[in-house]
Amino acid sequence: MRSACVIEYIEPDPQNPPPVPLSSAVRVGRLLFVSGQASTEPDKGIVADTFDGEFHRTIRNLEEILAAAGATLRDVVQVRAFLRDEESRARYNELYAQTFQPPYPARTTVGNHFSFIQIEIDCVAVLPDGADPTV
Repeated sequence: MRSACVIEYIEPDPQNPPPVPLSSAVRVGRLLFVSGQASTEPDKGIVADTFDGEFHRTIRNLEEILAAAGATLRDVVQVRAFLRDEESRARYNELYAQTFQPPYPARTTVGNHFSFIQIEIDCVAVLPDGADPTV
């Protein structure tokens, strides 16, 4: 039997969907599950940059998806980050602390084996009361 919860699939720009088979985010009740984001731009695909540059572009992509669902980074309750290089972990912690505010979301950080991106981040958010997705 299927759940009585309404499931919504969120694309911030339906005219420019992801280049791979996934939904940018899925809303179930007040929970929003955001697919892994990386340093990408719609007209360029993956954008290689310094670690800081890739981190900030990845966060902008997360913010765009969260905004399409009526949320912000303050609504994020869990973050999973996938780092290519162990050496990036200390810098990731610094950038993370500048981006997310205490009390921080629950977090997992693991390695990835993709040579073409330095970082990928997915998250779960609890949507505020009255959040109205722009889908």
